[in-house]
Amino acid sequence: MSRIGPSEAVERALELSRADDCVVIADETSTANLRFAGNTLTTNGVTRSSRLTVIALRDTADGVAAGVVSRSAVDADGIEDLVRAAEADAAGNEPAEDARPLVAEGPPGAADGWDDDPAETGIGAYEGLAPALGQAFAAAESADRRLYGFANHVVTSTYVGNSAGLRARHVQPTGLLELNAKGAGGSAWAGVATRDFTDVDVPALTADLDRRLTWGERRLDLPAGRYETILPPSAVADLMIYLYWSAGAQDALDGRTVFSAPGGGTRVGEKLASLPVSLTSDPAAAGRQCAPFVIAHASSRESSVFDNGLPLTATDWIRDGDLASLTQTRHSADRTGLPLTPAIDNLAMAGPDGGASLADMVARTERGLLLTCLWYIRAVDPQSLLLTGLTRDGVYLVEDGEVVGAVNNFRFNESPVDLLSRLTEVGETVPTLPREWSDYFTRTAMPALRVNDFNMSTVSKAS
Repeated sequence: MSRIGPSEAVERALELSRADDCVVIADETSTANLRFAGNTLTTNGVTRSSRLTVIALRDTADGVAAGVVSRSAVDADGIEDLVRAAEADAAGNEPAEDARPLVAEGPPGAADGWDDDPAETGIGAYEGLAPALGQAFAAAESADRRLYGFANHVVTSTYVGNSAGLRARHVQPTGLLELNAKGAGGSAWAGVATRDFTDVDVPALTADLDRRLTWGERRLDLPAGRYETILPPSAVADLMIYLYWSAGAQDALDGRTVFSAPGGGTRVGEKLASLPVSLTSDPAAAGRQCAPFVIAHASSRESSVFDNGLPLTATDWIRDGDLASLTQTRHSADRTGLPLTPAIDNLAMAGPDGGASLADMVARTERGLLLTCLWYIRAVDPQSLLLTGLTRDGVYLVEDGEVVGAVNNFRFNESPVDLLSRLTEVGETVPTLPREWSDYFTRTAMPALRVNDFNMSTVSKAS
């Protein structure tokens, strides 16, 4: 195979294109991982992968048809075949309804490093983490507890170019550490998202696990029902991410979602939350930085290949409790008449200033449940965004401000939109890792939430 750099691959594909217009995206991904079980490191490894996507655009009397073909590990000799395949795909397609003029220039600085090699990670990313894990394994062993989990670090370098002159490059590091502790008190989970592992506090994570396992040494049974419940930031992240993923403007306009207005239109401008909370995305958010321009490998109801390179800026999805924006392409913005607000790869929620810590929220609880995380979340009804799922790795009963023991797991049935309307307290916003969606979305900051009547619909036998 004749290797070729990603920016050179983009340029070569554009030169070879015979289409009326063309967009090319090159992704180079470098991954390093550690896995451990029973207080012992079990495996580690490093991988690299590449993908080249060609989007050929064909002018017709009725509009512009698009053909998209993406392949892995394309060498220099395979680029022309990929380009021709995309052109053949475009030749067989009808005009695209989302067709818009190509973006000629990305945000300031988007082209910086265009000719640079892709960034890489390696086992060296764990230089500080590995010794801390070793100490945690020894401490767990002496306490007759076992630690399981993994660390993963992915660095993806993306190069986007088109025939209108756009050149844009973004390097995205994504890291996470998940720890699961097992002992006489059952199991407990903790996780953290990071860009480079220099900010990961392993002793703090394992101290939280030890505390939860101690709580779990007393076991209690509770029936299904509605309980005052404190949702920690990780559980809040999983619910808000699902809300965000469901906030497409086009589906709302077409009456398909909880954000559709009765009789037509969307619910933008309507009050959703009982407290003045905000839900926002910002590509420049410290610690959660993400691509400052649109990267779209395919068109869907939520994304458009024609929008590649569009600048992204800080966006309010919910502002002071009101629905402020829905995720938009240029096509859907034209349909809805709402401002253009493309999706962004991070999410933060915040309430009024002075939100309490999770520990302080527990201390102010007369009687209620404290969750650890949610699992196996699935949609039941998109019209209300009713979700179901399971609690996992620790549900604790709080009485008179103290955790008195661990209770059985539950299946829950809740809509995050309806939940917003029933909030009674919003804690301080902290960086967090969603448990359910950590494979897809890690860059979040969330508060703990208190809800008076969270619906634990049935008792679960899951341990």
